[in-house]
Amino acid sequence: MRNAVAPTIFAIDTAGERCALALAHGAGVQTLLGEAGHTHLELVMPMIDRLFARGRLRPEQCDAFAFGSGPGSFTGLRVACTIVQGLALGTGRPTIALGNLQLLAVAADAADGGPAAMGRRCRYFVATDARMEQAYWAVYEQENGVWTEAAPPSLCEAGDLPRMISLWQPDCCAGNASWIHRHIGEAAVAVRDAVIEGAILARLARDKFARGEVLAPELALPAYVRERVALTVTERLASAAGGRS
Repeated sequence: MRNAVAPTIFAIDTAGERCALALAHGAGVQTLLGEAGHTHLELVMPMIDRLFARGRLRPEQCDAFAFGSGPGSFTGLRVACTIVQGLALGTGRPTIALGNLQLLAVAADAADGGPAAMGRRCRYFVATDARMEQAYWAVYEQENGVWTEAAPPSLCEAGDLPRMISLWQPDCCAGNASWIHRHIGEAAVAVRDAVIEGAILARLARDKFARGEVLAPELALPAYVRERVALTVTERLASAAGGRS
């Protein structure tokens, strides 16, 4: 059967400064990591061609196409979604959304065989720079190889991170370590420097595929956390205005 051993999955992330690609096939994973700032469509497409050539595969041989869905750079997110939608529509295959904050949690856990890898539950507080002195954050837990989302991706003031960390009591924080340290000061929590690379994309994509967490091509959309927050504020204002009428 086609998926009896392991699925063939192409994965891409362009939400950060560098483009990360993965092509998982059988027991192996081919990866590519682009140069900083090279996340535009015209620079990413040749990388994809090289990756498929290296793996001696064609897009139509893939079982699914995965993408970093954010939060992250608006432009970068659109690049990954456009590419994955095109590949999925052209081959009739599904897509897989990979949350960027969860990817960072997986990367931190894999970096040094952390507590979760040793068989006990580990809670990760993930935070990234959202610009404008704000932060994207989320909380994930891993136990015996199973990941759960304890708090979904949200937006907060960067200055509120120490309070959020105190509230959630994580085993460690994950993200850009220097940026996190700058905002949490001397908070008594371990901080792991985490970077999204191809192997991490492949790992999470395979897990989600095995659980049937796939999407139709037209549903391969970015997760704009800041846009959702703005909408919520607008809805609240509209609700308040309606209550006064």
